[in-house]
Amino acid sequence: MSQPASDLVTMEVTESVAVVTVNRPPVNALTMDMQDRIGDLAKEIARTESIKSVVVTGEGRAFVAGNDITEMAGMSLADMHARVHPMQACFTAIAKLPKPVVAAINGYALGGGLELALCADYRIASQKARLGLPEVTLGIMPGIGGTQRLPRLIGPSRAKDLIFTGRHVDADEALAIGLVDEVVEPELLMDQAMAWALQFKDAASWALRWAKEAIDTGLETDLDTGLMIEATGFAALFSTEDRRTGMKSFLEEGPGKAVFRGR
Repeated sequence: MSQPASDLVTMEVTESVAVVTVNRPPVNALTMDMQDRIGDLAKEIARTESIKSVVVTGEGRAFVAGNDITEMAGMSLADMHARVHPMQACFTAIAKLPKPVVAAINGYALGGGLELALCADYRIASQKARLGLPEVTLGIMPGIGGTQRLPRLIGPSRAKDLIFTGRHVDADEALAIGLVDEVVEPELLMDQAMAWALQFKDAASWALRWAKEAIDTGLETDLDTGLMIEATGFAALFSTEDRRTGMKSFLEEGPGKAVFRGR
């Protein structure tokens, strides 16, 4: 009997950080139930005010080494047509979280695994990490955001190289091309990811939410529209308690001393 997805994708909250871990040995291949579980956890995180940031990682030697090919192999056109949009929605729920998200890439991040990592705001890789989108070697293409998020991150030419060839890159090359933001020794990975996430424990939550929305939405449009999105968010923040607290603290105590309440 197969394990329930809730056992294979878990969430633990440490202080203000939700740690989402994929744990399906040997390589954390994602079933469709596991994809749904990721989407459900994203919704739970989004509505939980006490969670201020998120770490996504894998257990063992892989972050996520792709989707479960055994499950996908028997699917027809009609089957996948019905499934592909829910698959994308599960990952998009991570990308659209109104909170900072860091991917702690401990090992193989391939196919759907790399697509999951691309949904994070920041990516930290272990020296042992290997990343790639090898779908073309299976006669398919990336379908959970890879053809869209990767070129937006590293540029179309580099994205086409990785997608057309299906090759893997090591952690150092991933850093050089901007696919990851930091590379650390394996034993330091989770500490570094937690340190990044904990920066936001006492941050002005609404300011972070609007800033993330402005950046991500602005990248999808022209500059003038992006500036309008920024202006809307900037003005809206003047209705928050955190804005009043932050400015009052700055005037009375100097920068960096405000205690925010996320309101």
